[in-house]
Amino acid sequence: MNIYGVIGWPIKHSLSPAMHNAAFKALGIDAEYRTFEIKPEGLGDFFADIDSCIKGLNVTIPHKEKVLDFIQLDQESFYLRQIKAVNTLVRQGKAWKGFNTDINGFSRHLKVLGFDPRGKKIAILGAGGASRAVSYELANKGAQEICIFDIDKDKASGVASMLKELFSNLPVKIANSVEELNILSKDALINATPIGLKESDPCLIDKKMIRKDLFVYDLIYNPAETKLLSLAKAAGASYSNGLGMLLYQGVLSLSKWTGRDNIPIQVVEVMRKALNAAIKQ
Repeated sequence: MNIYGVIGWPIKHSLSPAMHNAAFKALGIDAEYRTFEIKPEGLGDFFADIDSCIKGLNVTIPHKEKVLDFIQLDQESFYLRQIKAVNTLVRQGKAWKGFNTDINGFSRHLKVLGFDPRGKKIAILGAGGASRAVSYELANKGAQEICIFDIDKDKASGVASMLKELFSNLPVKIANSVEELNILSKDALINATPIGLKESDPCLIDKKMIRKDLFVYDLIYNPAETKLLSLAKAAGASYSNGLGMLLYQGVLSLSKWTGRDNIPIQVVEVMRKALNAAIKQ
């Protein structure tokens, strides 16, 4: 049996096993998807001792950037060198090839939601690996302006530099505080931080910052409604969690692992139902 899985810290909240194990069953594939709880300092040891039966991995917080040190980049990986964030790995012999399925997963979910980034001013909370993927895709789809806040100013500067290098005409701003994001002047707010995963987490945004015509997207999917999304709901704003992004990036990951260019729509629906069932538990 081949093993697939997701590495992260923490990882108990992940719904990926439910989604992918349902997909393997639907496709008749003898495989199992597991979670691997790996602390940042243990990433090197994990790859040094990894079992040969593990054929593919997803990568989540906090490893999406650091995992680049352990994978093979080829000529097709130009955009990964620029974005410096990977969330899907495929085993090729003794090496690992990296992909970023977050980009297309995010883009596909936005399309389903009916949000077009073109010409929009967008505020982003967070400057980690997920932020790199979504900010890249927002810029690629024609965002008018992107403003980024992260408590780590160096990380925010890194994302801004990446965007400016790839999209030289795009105005990119770094906010020194949440207030400096000037959310009231923006069309969309994206939370790409893990803040909201825990019930005890504070909400970074004041309710006065959310207008009815603001689109609010939280990459967190478990819990389904974070404090940020509750504020958006109360304000009558359009909002979404990241469950759709998880689904669509998962479909693309599955395609990479199995070598199937197109995952049947029936299997995608099986994955969707598995996610919905898991999040209600």
